[in-house]
Amino acid sequence: MDATMRAVVLDAPGPVTNLHVRRLPLPEPPPGWIRVKVGAFGLNRSELHTRLGLADGVTFPRVPGIEASGTVDADPDGVLRPGQQVAALMGGMGRVFDGGYAEYTVVPRAQVIPFTSDLPWATIGAVPETLQTAYGSLTTGLDLAAGQTLLIRGGTSALGLATATLAKDLGATVLATTRRPERLKHLADHGVDHPLVDDGDIAAQVRRILPDGADAALELVGTPTLPDTLRATRVHGTVCFTGMLSNEWTVRDFYPLSYLPRGVRLSAYGGDAGDLPADVLQGCLDRLATGELALGPVHAYALDDIRTAHRDLEEGRKVGKLVGLP
Repeated sequence: MDATMRAVVLDAPGPVTNLHVRRLPLPEPPPGWIRVKVGAFGLNRSELHTRLGLADGVTFPRVPGIEASGTVDADPDGVLRPGQQVAALMGGMGRVFDGGYAEYTVVPRAQVIPFTSDLPWATIGAVPETLQTAYGSLTTGLDLAAGQTLLIRGGTSALGLATATLAKDLGATVLATTRRPERLKHLADHGVDHPLVDDGDIAAQVRRILPDGADAALELVGTPTLPDTLRATRVHGTVCFTGMLSNEWTVRDFYPLSYLPRGVRLSAYGGDAGDLPADVLQGCLDRLATGELALGPVHAYALDDIRTAHRDLEEGRKVGKLVGLP
């Protein structure tokens, strides 16, 4: 085996020109870790935050990437067989140790989820972190039940589309927003019951459809839209703060009595590999293969096109998930 590999290296926070494709030594897994031959890696807002210098605890230079899908290349403990398909995510990937933007990545065995699928790597690579976050937001964050109504703020993001799919599969009625009128059709074609143009007053639009407000709401834009999302939610309903498409996630001078509508609950969700059950991942991949589920469009980029991919991610040029192929 070649003792080197190609990887994307972020030298320091800054513009996309700080991302470089370089040849690095092939990493060796210590006990308790495995080496994964990467088939695909998803691009996430987390890596954008890292590149922009908004993430805590990151040291540079760093290979970014909080997730990767591929096959086991080496397990010094002999627990996982070579060739076993796995998804690796979170646990410090791409922040405190090198992540998935590479031909190979070394990760703690506890951070991988085995699966089996004949789907293309580009399709598989779009699933793990997005599914983990959508599934966790709906279950832990919102406890959504069949027959309820869900508002998704930031509906054309990869996470918004995946959450809409899972919510519809559960039996919920879905309202979802986009700032761009031309993207309403994307939401409708994806099965969203009520696509809405975000004019800054979504609460009024929601209450024209649901006079008492939505049962649940998923906030993916961030703190600028959170007050309006709270106003769109019924008494005893729940808003889950999961995403920060705006790159703004703190509330200054937070005064709960004036900020929170009476009786509306506010929660948050952020998860890890252990929060995505293996049977949920396997079931999703199986149903993607049969066409029973669709999580949204996937846009694949070669490793050498990582700067273009990050520009598209930062500027929101694409509807759906961006995936890198080493």
